[in-house]
Amino acid sequence: MKHFYSLVLFLLVNAALAQQNYTLSGTITAENSNETLIGVNVLFPEINKGSVTNEYGFYSITLPEGSYTLQISIMGYNAIQQTIQLNTDKRLNFSLEEATEMLDEVVIEENVEELNIRKPQMSVNALTAETIKQIPVVFGEADVIKSILLLPGVTSAGEGASGFNVRGGAVDQNLILLDEAIIFNSSHLFGFFSVFNPDAIKDLKLYKGGIPARYGGRVASVLDIYQKEGNSKEFHANGGIGAIASRLLVEGPIVKNESAFLVGGRASYVHLFLPLFDIDNKAYFYDLNAKLNYRLGDKNSLFLSGYFGRDLFSVNESFVNTYGNATINLRWNHLFSDKIFSNLSLVYSDYYYGLLLDFVGFKYDSGIRNFNLKYDFQHYINQNFKMGYGVNNIYYRFNPATIMPNRPDSGIVPSQLTHKYANEFSAYIEAEQDFTDALTLRYGFRLSHFTRLGQDQFFRYADDNPLIFDENLKIYQPATPVETELNTGKLAEFTNFEPRFSLSWAVNSKTSLKASYNRLAQYLHLISNTNSPTPLDVYTPSGPYVKPQLLDQYAVGFFKKIKDGEYSFETEAFYKDIQNRLDYRNGAQLIANDAIEGEVLSGIGRAYGLEFLLKKNDGQLTGWLAYTLSRSEQQTPGRTPEETGINDGDWYPSAYDKTHDLSANFNFELSKKWRFGANFLFQTGQPTNYPVSQSRFQGLSISNFGGRNEQRLPAYHRLDLSATLTPQNNANRKIKGEWVFSIYNAYNRMNAASVNFRPNEDTGQNEAIKTSIFGILPSVTYNFKF
Repeated sequence: MKHFYSLVLFLLVNAALAQQNYTLSGTITAENSNETLIGVNVLFPEINKGSVTNEYGFYSITLPEGSYTLQISIMGYNAIQQTIQLNTDKRLNFSLEEATEMLDEVVIEENVEELNIRKPQMSVNALTAETIKQIPVVFGEADVIKSILLLPGVTSAGEGASGFNVRGGAVDQNLILLDEAIIFNSSHLFGFFSVFNPDAIKDLKLYKGGIPARYGGRVASVLDIYQKEGNSKEFHANGGIGAIASRLLVEGPIVKNESAFLVGGRASYVHLFLPLFDIDNKAYFYDLNAKLNYRLGDKNSLFLSGYFGRDLFSVNESFVNTYGNATINLRWNHLFSDKIFSNLSLVYSDYYYGLLLDFVGFKYDSGIRNFNLKYDFQHYINQNFKMGYGVNNIYYRFNPATIMPNRPDSGIVPSQLTHKYANEFSAYIEAEQDFTDALTLRYGFRLSHFTRLGQDQFFRYADDNPLIFDENLKIYQPATPVETELNTGKLAEFTNFEPRFSLSWAVNSKTSLKASYNRLAQYLHLISNTNSPTPLDVYTPSGPYVKPQLLDQYAVGFFKKIKDGEYSFETEAFYKDIQNRLDYRNGAQLIANDAIEGEVLSGIGRAYGLEFLLKKNDGQLTGWLAYTLSRSEQQTPGRTPEETGINDGDWYPSAYDKTHDLSANFNFELSKKWRFGANFLFQTGQPTNYPVSQSRFQGLSISNFGGRNEQRLPAYHRLDLSATLTPQNNANRKIKGEWVFSIYNAYNRMNAASVNFRPNEDTGQNEAIKTSIFGILPSVTYNFKF
């Protein structure tokens, strides 16, 4: 009998081992447009397994042979449920119908399904274009950057300032991607608008921590934005007409069900009315989004996408500032098998900054170009193990400044600052693995190698020290180069190993604990003179005198679904340690400087905090409440015991330190005709320096300042409101429209963009003068589509 049981056990084990696995894969699209859908949940509830579509709508999962209930779902679309018999490899494509015919629907994608509770990805927020359109913003124009400022850990660089700050990081520490192309300036009109047309956006994700190994090159965050592909079924157009700017997007098939095009444009036009008020100034922007896609059967797709945008600001034609981005990306998707998906991209990006000062008689141009070749693979090995791997090579060309006379009588001598060149190569591998039903890990690493290439003119300094310290005056001064050489080889090389790790422990189907660690390297540095009346942003690469920034970030989090997902709650704690963060000496000269290494010192930084996010996902009232308590600090000690460093070597608040950050966004659907929206922001004032005393010298009044960033601007807060009117007979019209009425800064808070000090003309006493950008701003916009 004993031998009999052993034989039965042997046969059962072999039968189990012999059970065949099969792969189910395919692409999921929107039924009305054939647009691929990102982040669709492909679930098998009986076994608590599933997959999620990637950036191109592809999914793959390998399961044992058997009969399963398949559920396909994503917010905003009708779910599909069917029984499948998995007894061979199958390729099943699905088309999902929209759940509503409303022009714009509030959809929050993140953490809405049980599967995402188990995902190890943390510190990431996702917003759709529809969500962004619901948020009241300045001049009534939907805005990506203003929308992400409502998320925890994200703050404004200042009203009227470009960019955004993430977890105490600088603007240049954010990697901003539009269809995989690098965007160096994300703002129109110095921060009043963003460069992203919400009509052209398909998906947006902001990674604040736990950054996957496929991303690199920045140490604060990744903002990854994908444009729509175009409707390959029928022609459609949509747009909006506002008080300040208007937009139009058209899309349609080139070959029905096989290829499509998309073209979208925006432009502002308030400058056209300024001459009516005898105002000779100008301020406007325009941009263009375009995309073509062609599907070559089930295994190949080609995409060609591009963006072009320009801003112009001028004062009486004597001061003209022009800047903007241009990108183009050619991509090839190929499916090697049901388990291996690949994407090959060739990307070009160009950022241009131009300045014309007619009263001085010169024109100033600068910019940065890069050529990027990247090849990424996603390998779905089985239901518990998925891998990603790839390579990336970016070639940079920097133009710090070209200075030319702008008229024949100008006394300016033409000058060209030395062009700089660099190459950044990286390779990565990452894996996501379910070790148990509760424990899921994502781990991997990125190997980056940066080469600072030779240039026409390179400065050498005594003792390799471009910045000297005067022990008598206790100040830093640029050193004089001892040699200028032509270097055709390599000036410097850096290699960094960047491990990434994150895990999720599912306490139950509604609650999980998560943790992550990542190291990132950043080889580009933004040199910005924020005290200049014409702030110029110039990027410089790491090299012999400027080391790359290195970040170590640790985070832990708690995530919970409440009332079957009607509510969700997230909280995270993070700590960031940064090496080689540049700081400027007092009195630094940053404009048109060919020896920028003589103006900067290398320091360290740290940031830490707690983030809270409570969301209501369903019902008439939806939205979220976010709060962040954090600190961001910097320290730049002296290089020797005799040197004072910056701020006497003590820690001081960075320019991006916002102790308290509270934001709320709510949308209420009163009826199919009326929807209302509101958002509120409160942020601790930005660190700055005020004079603490005054001295008199030879009849001159000299202001004295204390430690760096000792004071702060007043706290920033505002309330925005909106109401959306959708006509009841919209459904019966070929052209569907809606009216959006909004009030930016509803209680007219005059937030300080800056505070300056000057003597009062009557009393002679010093007084503080606050400069504000916006008060209350009502606006109306008409949106349409057909």
